[in-house]
Amino acid sequence: MAKKKADKSVEEEKQKKTEEALEKETEEKSEDNALEKELADTKDQLLRVTAEYANFRKRSEKEKSDSYAFATANVVKELLGVIDNFERALSDKTEDYEGLKKGVQMTYDGLMAALEKIGVTAYGEAGEQFDPNFHNAIMHEENESLDENVITDVFQKGYKLNDKVVRPAMVKTAN
Repeated sequence: MAKKKADKSVEEEKQKKTEEALEKETEEKSEDNALEKELADTKDQLLRVTAEYANFRKRSEKEKSDSYAFATANVVKELLGVIDNFERALSDKTEDYEGLKKGVQMTYDGLMAALEKIGVTAYGEAGEQFDPNFHNAIMHEENESLDENVITDVFQKGYKLNDKVVRPAMVKTAN
């Protein structure tokens, strides 16, 4: 009987160990399943963020392209009136120099108005103070009657688009 009891307790111990091992294995599988689910969720989030970024980049490029095309169209629209005036002047068969001169002056004024409308301004006048950020001094003269770094002649006007220099003025300075 003692042997039966010992065999029974050994069997119970084996069964208990087997049950514990099964419970432990079930817990590990449950942890593995939770980790696999978390990994799958993270992968899904990564794919969504990647797709969202790609869409954002494409949309940004399209908006940039569209805004450039819109700005270019506005500039062309402003200049078309000037082109029309030049075409009319060239098709005129009269030899009226004064009339032609007046027409060219009006066309010039129209062009300058169109440029101002889109934010372009001319600068660089004789008598202004020389600034190397805006002017390109191509000649220099010594003249004691003028202040230092004063523009005496302008060979080519400078132009700015809003606050950005498009072309510096080519000038002659004194002292």
